[in-house]
Amino acid sequence: MSIQVSQLSKVYGEQRAVDAISFELKKGEITGFLGPNGAGKSTTMKMITGFLPPTSGKASVCGFDIVDQSLEVRKRVGYLPESNPLYYDMYVKEFLEFIAGIHQMGRISSQRIAEVIGFTGLLPESRKKIGALSNGYKQRVGLAQALLHDPEVLILDEPTTGLDPNQLADIRRLIKELGTDKTVILSTHIMQEVEALCARVIIINQGKIIADDQLSQLQKNNTDNGYIQVTFGGPITAAELMEIAGVARLSALEDNTWQLYTSQVDQVRKNLMQFALINNRNILSLQSNSQSLETIFRELTKKSN
Repeated sequence: MSIQVSQLSKVYGEQRAVDAISFELKKGEITGFLGPNGAGKSTTMKMITGFLPPTSGKASVCGFDIVDQSLEVRKRVGYLPESNPLYYDMYVKEFLEFIAGIHQMGRISSQRIAEVIGFTGLLPESRKKIGALSNGYKQRVGLAQALLHDPEVLILDEPTTGLDPNQLADIRRLIKELGTDKTVILSTHIMQEVEALCARVIIINQGKIIADDQLSQLQKNNTDNGYIQVTFGGPITAAELMEIAGVARLSALEDNTWQLYTSQVDQVRKNLMQFALINNRNILSLQSNSQSLETIFRELTKKSN
């Protein structure tokens, strides 16, 4: 496993910011790390990267303990914190050369800087001072420094803040490519980002993990608010539709249109098509909507509160 966390806690006075959490992440996995403000996300990420010592518990990155082997951990982690601290008086290339020196990259630094500037889209702005850049390009500089030493683990805290739609698409594509051979933790309040990029989701609230599963499984198991909207070519009764396996409830709209609510959208869609075929029912239109991650997030955090 690239990251192993076991009973990790951080206590400030009487406040338990992180409360005995455990999880494991493997290479080639992009995981959404979600939670309300003050839930313990940033504190957890800072402990994993070695910026904060834990109060208790253990964690390791690529087999190295975050406390006893902190320097080895930092060599293998690329970290973009939410605040994205940069030296505004430095030029983009100058700043990346400075970061390369910290990582003791030596002769390969020039080639690597050119590569990172290229695939983060910084080339048009690479000769400017960082302070003169737009928020979106500053965010790209932060991402470039996290990637510069080609780390095995990437921890990204709100990486798409300040990006316009075009930049957003570029960075999303980049993160997806990086996730094929790196371990990526993505923390964001933008649920659409998680749905687009992450197969797995960990949700933390009040310092405790309240969900850790594949996104598809969370959508399947947590609510019955996913639905299928179907329009038939003729009248049909509620009793007939409730016979379709997996339908939890339904509501009639107009013109022989119904909404069938389910936690198993894909399966009910198949069952509905089979029902129409067997009973010689003509379906004029069919739309499905799985439960959104945003709704699941609200429900789970509300329950845990």
